[in-house]
Amino acid sequence: MLRILTACAMVLGAFMMPFTASAKDLENTIYLDLKDGRVEIALRPDLAPEHVKRIKQLTREGFYDGIVFHRVIDGFMAQTGDPTGTGMGGSELPDLKAEFSKAPFKRGTLGMARSSSPNSANSQFFIMFNEGSWLNGQYTVFGEVVAGMDAVDKIKKGEPVRNPDKIIKMQVAADAK
Repeated sequence: MLRILTACAMVLGAFMMPFTASAKDLENTIYLDLKDGRVEIALRPDLAPEHVKRIKQLTREGFYDGIVFHRVIDGFMAQTGDPTGTGMGGSELPDLKAEFSKAPFKRGTLGMARSSSPNSANSQFFIMFNEGSWLNGQYTVFGEVVAGMDAVDKIKKGEPVRNPDKIIKMQVAADAK
C-alpha cells in the first residue's frame, strides 16, 4: 500500500511541479493591447518597486488607455504615457525618485522616460526595439516584454509620429477580463 501511495505522490508531483514552476505572477504582469496584438510585459518589482507600483496604479485607473506613442525611433524605442501626446505631459501624481539598477537595456526592456533630472519619471515609459547600452544605469528599468514583441515592432515610427498608434487597452493581468 505504501508503494502505491508513494508512486501516486510521485506521479502527482510530476504533474504539479511544471505547472507551479511556470505559473505567471499575474499581479506583476501587464497586458498592453495594440492594433497589431497583445504585448505581455513582466514587471520587475525587484528592480524598481516604486515605479512598478506607479505603473500598476495608473494602469488600474485606465490612465494609459487611448494614449498615443508620441516618439517612436526606428531601431531604438517607442515612447508613450503622455496624455497630451506631446512628450511634455504626465499624470497628476508626483514624480518618482530614480531606481537605477544594473539591468541592461536590451530588446524588449521597458524603461521610464524622464527629463534631465534623474528624479523626474512620472508616467511616460519606453519599450526598446534593440539594445541600448548607453542607457544602462541612467534610466529606471521596470519591466520586459515576454510575448508580443512583433506587435511592438509594428508601432508606427516617427518623431513626432504622424497619425500615431495608441494603446488600445492596458491592464494588470490579475484584473484582466
